[in-house]
Amino acid sequence: MENALRPLTVVGGSVVLTLVVGYLVDVTLRRADARHHETPLWGLLRRCRLPLQVVLLTALLRGSYAQTRWRLIVEHEAGIGQVLSLVLIGASAWLVVRIAAAIVESSYARYASSTRDAARVRRVRTQVTLIMRIVTAVVVVVAVAAMLLTFPDFRTIGTSMLASAGIIGIVAGVAAQSTLGNLFAGFQIAFGDMVRIGDTVVVDGEWGVVEEVTLTFLAVRTWDERRITMPVSYFTSKPFENWSRGGAQMTGTVFFHLDHKAPVSLMREKLKDILAKCPAWDGRDWSLAVTDTTPSTIQVRAVVTAKDADDIWTVRCVVREEMVTWLCEKHPYALPRIATSPASLPPNGQWPERGKTSGRPPRASEVHSNNADNYALDGEVPAKGAPRTGRG
Repeated sequence: MENALRPLTVVGGSVVLTLVVGYLVDVTLRRADARHHETPLWGLLRRCRLPLQVVLLTALLRGSYAQTRWRLIVEHEAGIGQVLSLVLIGASAWLVVRIAAAIVESSYARYASSTRDAARVRRVRTQVTLIMRIVTAVVVVVAVAAMLLTFPDFRTIGTSMLASAGIIGIVAGVAAQSTLGNLFAGFQIAFGDMVRIGDTVVVDGEWGVVEEVTLTFLAVRTWDERRITMPVSYFTSKPFENWSRGGAQMTGTVFFHLDHKAPVSLMREKLKDILAKCPAWDGRDWSLAVTDTTPSTIQVRAVVTAKDADDIWTVRCVVREEMVTWLCEKHPYALPRIATSPASLPPNGQWPERGKTSGRPPRASEVHSNNADNYALDGEVPAKGAPRTGRG
């Protein structure tokens, strides 16, 4: 009877104690969360209940499993103890990662709720993401190393390998040069404020928004929902456009190529009306001016503003569409035209008379000089001191 009750008492007592402790911890965190609404820390810590229970149960079983005195357990005592030790190390690493994540997320949530600057919030979010990845990587490496050290054979191998650790480190550093470069570039991006999650960037001619930043790569989501994955070292070694740097406000331009008769003053009034009806325009600034001219057209530039890159795109499209529609309906003569009539010929099909000669094409010196009247004509002797063309 005692042989049956002892293992039941050991295992059952460990499970009951684990459930009771987990319940008490959960109730305590729930009450703390209800009292402190200003921070989500206590609510986030409730997610640690499961790894806490696993750690507690494994620790209790690790210390008391030998007291069951079952023949099966006695025969495999070393193996069972090894398995419980591995589970305990893994559960402890899980618990540490959950606690660190709760603290970091709570700090970020409090900062985001108290800061109105969206750029700073994105910067902190990028740093928090990378910090969590670093903490997770360190904890996992330490946990794996601790698991390996529980095996006696690995202890002996590890002691013998310490002598050659320097050579191995050099070889590994050379082999992982690119990876290490990306790793340090990730730190530089996180704390150098070069690019942040949510920033609008242009890389390799592609416009998009930074969606994810890790220690080795960065993902950009383009306007057509594609994802461009690039190594983080790209952003520390090559130039790129960051439209969110220094503020999200944007200024955009819309160009129109029109006929010389285009009503520019009326276009200014129409632009003002279009912007007044466009919700994406932030009201900061606008202008319209003729910026260039060609023999057949003029270039009219409209300048508009918006609060971010998405809205500036919307404003530019609205202005372009509304202005072209208005010109087609109200001022069609302002649209550019292509001349198709034949060119006018000179009188009698000849060049106009000049001096003593007529009916001949101009000489090169007459075409490329503004003092052609002082040059001797064909067959004449040049006068002394006649100007030179500087050619030939």
